Amino acid sequence: MRRFTDSWILILVMLLIDWYVFQALKVAFRPASAKIKRVVFGLYWVVSAAAMLFLAAFPFIDFEAWPLALRSYALVMLIGLFLSKAITVCFLLVDDLRRLVQWSVVSLARKKKVIDKENAISRSSFLSWLGLAVGGSLMSSFLYGFTNKYNYQVRNVKLNFPNLPKAFSGLKIVQISDIHSGSFNNRTAVMNGVKAILDQQPDLILVTGDIVNNETAELVPYREVFANLSAPMGVYSVLGNHDYGDYKQWKSPGEKAKNLEQLVNIQKEMGWRLLMNEHVVFERDGEQIALLGVENWGAKARFPKYGKLDQAYAGTEKYPFKILMSHDPSHWDAQVRTEYPDIDLTLSGHTHGMQFGVEVPGFKWSPVQYVYKQWAGLYEELNQKLYVNRGYGFIGYPGRVGILPEITVFELA
Repeated sequence: MRRFTDSWILILVMLLIDWYVFQALKVAFRPASAKIKRVVFGLYWVVSAAAMLFLAAFPFIDFEAWPLALRSYALVMLIGLFLSKAITVCFLLVDDLRRLVQWSVVSLARKKKVIDKENAISRSSFLSWLGLAVGGSLMSSFLYGFTNKYNYQVRNVKLNFPNLPKAFSGLKIVQISDIHSGSFNNRTAVMNGVKAILDQQPDLILVTGDIVNNETAELVPYREVFANLSAPMGVYSVLGNHDYGDYKQWKSPGEKAKNLEQLVNIQKEMGWRLLMNEHVVFERDGEQIALLGVENWGAKARFPKYGKLDQAYAGTEKYPFKILMSHDPSHWDAQVRTEYPDIDLTLSGHTHGMQFGVEVPGFKWSPVQYVYKQWAGLYEELNQKLYVNRGYGFIGYPGRVGILPEITVFELA
C-alpha cells in the first residue's frame, strides 16, 4: 500500500513538472511549423507518459527480479528525466519571478489591479530555451556517462618523502578502490582494467575497500578475473562500508556474519592479503617500511567505525615510513592526522568523485565536495599525504560523467 501511495504522489509531482516544462517548450517552438510542433510535442508527452506508466506499474512488479543492467538503466533514465526537468523548472521560476516583478511595476504605474491583455508580460523565449538546453544537457550527460563506466584512467603520481628509506626509492604501488563487483555486467571490460594494472608492473598492489555492493556472491563471477592481480610484494586489501552487508536485510545475524566470512575467504583464494586492523612489514637491503590496514572507519555519522587504528599501529613505531590503507577519507582529518602524525601516506577511496563532475587540468568540481573535504586526488598537510582514489567500479548510476574510473600508479621517492 505504501509503494502504491508513493508511486501516485510521484506521478502527480511529475505531471505538474511536465506541464510546467511544456509551457517553455511551447514558447521555444513558437516560430516552428505546425508539423515540427506535433513531432516535438508528441515525443515529449510519449516519453513523459512512459515514465509515469512505469511509476504506476512499479507497485505491482517484482523490480528486484529484473536483470541488474535493465534495473539500473531504468532507474537512471527515470531519475535523469526528473532532474533535467527539475533544472528546467528552476529557469522557468526565475522567468516567472521576472514577469511578476515586471507586471507589478506596470500595474503600479497604470494604477491597475489586473493587467489587461494588451499589457500582458510574455514568457522569455531566451530563458525558456536556456532552461531546456541546460536540462537537456544534463540528460545527455547522463546518457553519455553510460559509455564511460569502464573507461579506466591510469594516473601516475610521484610522491617525495624525505624519510623514505633509500632501499625503497622508486617503489611502484598501484592502488584501486571501490570495485563494486555487484554492479558489473561486462567481464571483458573488467578484465581489460586488470590488464592495465598488470601493464604497470607494480611492486605492490593495494585495494582500498568496497569489493562488493552487499553480498560476497557478487564477487564470484569475477573471482578469476581479479585473481590475475599479482605483484612481487603482494596484493593487499581492506574492507569498505559496503563489504559488511550493512545495506541488505539478512534473514539472521548469522547469515550476515557468514557473508563477511565468505568475503574474507574469497580474497584469500584470489591471493590477496586482507588487513583487518593489522600491519605488515616490508624489507629491502636491511631497511624496512610498514603497511597498515584498517577496517572501515567513517567520520560521517551514518558510516560505521569498525576500524581500530590503534591495533594496526601497535608495533610500527620503530619503522621510519608508514602507509595506511583506510577506505573512508574522512578518517584522515578525524583521527590519522590528529593522533598519528608519523603515518606518512594514507590511501582511501569511498567517494567515487560521485561519478559526476568536471575535471580539467588545474580545476576539478563535483557535488561530493560539499560533503567530503578530501574527495579525489592528492591532499597534503605538513609532512602527511592523503590520496583519494576515484574508484574502479560504480554503484547506483551505471556510468561516469567527468569523473572517470581510476587506476593510480604511485612512484615513491
